[in-house]
Amino acid sequence: MSSFLMNRRRFIANAAILGGAATMQNFISVRAGNAVDIADVKMQLGWLGSNGVLGEVVAKKKGFYTEQGVNLEIVPGGPNIDGVAGVASGQAAVGQTSSSPAVMLARGAGIPIKAFLAGYQKHPFTYFSTDKNPIRMPQDMIGKTIATQPTAVILLRALLAKNGIAEDKVTIVNMGSDMNQLLTGQAQAVTGWNTNINAMKVLGTDSVQMMLWDAGLKLYANVYFTTDDQIDKHGDVLARFTMATAKGWSYARDNQAEAVDILVEAFPNLDKASELEAAVPVLGYSFGETTKKDGWGTMNKSTWEDQIKAYADLGQFKQSVPLLDDVVSFSVLEATSDFRKKLG
Repeated sequence: MSSFLMNRRRFIANAAILGGAATMQNFISVRAGNAVDIADVKMQLGWLGSNGVLGEVVAKKKGFYTEQGVNLEIVPGGPNIDGVAGVASGQAAVGQTSSSPAVMLARGAGIPIKAFLAGYQKHPFTYFSTDKNPIRMPQDMIGKTIATQPTAVILLRALLAKNGIAEDKVTIVNMGSDMNQLLTGQAQAVTGWNTNINAMKVLGTDSVQMMLWDAGLKLYANVYFTTDDQIDKHGDVLARFTMATAKGWSYARDNQAEAVDILVEAFPNLDKASELEAAVPVLGYSFGETTKKDGWGTMNKSTWEDQIKAYADLGQFKQSVPLLDDVVSFSVLEATSDFRKKLG
């Protein structure tokens, strides 16, 4: 699972440098084509290639980017790659991060990036427990030991605050790379994404899930971001990128088996059987009631405002608390509204 929080020290140390660099470079190169200018767009992932780019690999394979005059290059990330810094410094035009707090924390540290699409309408981050000692609502955590990743402790703190639960009522411990702490009784809940089918299988059929979103902390996942400069100077290219990506995700929804074949072809390290299972929740988070109304990739202003406030209340912005307009741009969504609604 990708980290929820970026390294704040690195943000602060690089903020001034990156802020200056962002104004001097042109990150999208456009070259003349026969019918339309071809835009070369590099997209930096926050983690390794996975089903989080199912729609992108489908769109590349089916020629949807070519139709929009976009030549897309997907660049996988990893544990030692700072995807936010890569976009801010001009190594890539577009980035994708696992969770929305990464964008607002970066902006709060002075890095000039903004979210412009949300791939998942609900965040899959989940608290897993067993039916012998279930945690179905935040109040069930009182008196319990919760094991979570170090980078996700802030999520638990925000969840407790949102539900009026004092932190000293819950024991918080660091979680390892698997879910054994739940199975061995060392903790009454562990955390992870419920799209990670392989990790969930070890819990068996008696697992109980409480999603972060359903418990009151509403974050976006698979968030697409770029720089202020890109939005100002290349909004048309970002719109073309968005329409092709939306079409790819829509095709994947309607042709899941073919989409998974394309995904595994692009990333041979992935297990086809597991990805076929994961495609159901992944596409469920990508499409729903909000996309029926507003189209794939849509975002809600109040959802962003609520999460900025939650992090501000917990003192997570060490440099400054960003405003909504600092963190999010809705211009690309507005420019592609009619096209995306047809695919929602």
